[in-house]
Amino acid sequence: MNNKRNDYLSWDEYFMAITVLSAMRSKDPSTTVGACIVSNDNRILSIGYNGAPNGFDDNDFPWNREGNNLETKYPYVCHAELNAILNYRGNKKDLENAKIYVDLFPCNECAKMIIQSGIKEVIYLNDKYANSDNNIASRTLFDKCNIKYHKLTMNKTIILNLKNN
Repeated sequence: MNNKRNDYLSWDEYFMAITVLSAMRSKDPSTTVGACIVSNDNRILSIGYNGAPNGFDDNDFPWNREGNNLETKYPYVCHAELNAILNYRGNKKDLENAKIYVDLFPCNECAKMIIQSGIKEVIYLNDKYANSDNNIASRTLFDKCNIKYHKLTMNKTIILNLKNN
C-alpha cells in the first residue's frame, strides 16, 4: 500500500526553482539571473545571482542597457555564474564534476569560468541569446571541453509562475 505523492518536484525542477528564486534577489531592472551549483550527490554547493560587485552601492550602479559603455551595467555587473563560483567556500575539488543550474544560458566569459572550476554539466531554462556571438562561443567552449549542457523543460507551473512574476 503505497500512498506516496506522485506530483513532487524532480531534482532538476527543485534546483531550477532555487535558481529562479535566487534570481529574484537581483536588482537588475531588465535581466535577473540565478545560478545554483550542485554536487553529484544532489547537495547544493553554492548559489548566486547577477548584481553589483561587493562594495559598489547598487543605488549608484549604472543599470542602463544602452548608451556609453562606461555608463551601462555591462563592464561592471557580476554574473550569477561568477557569483555562485566565488561564493563557494569549500574545497575547489568539490566543484569538479558538479552541475550548475542557470535560468539563462551562460555567456562565453561565464562558460570559461565554469570550465576552469571543474563543473561538468550546465542545465539552463532559457537561451534567448542563442544566436549571439557570445553564446555561440559558449557552446563551442563547452563542446570542445566536454561540458554537457541541456535545456530543462519545466513541468511544474509554480516554478514558471515564479519566473514570470
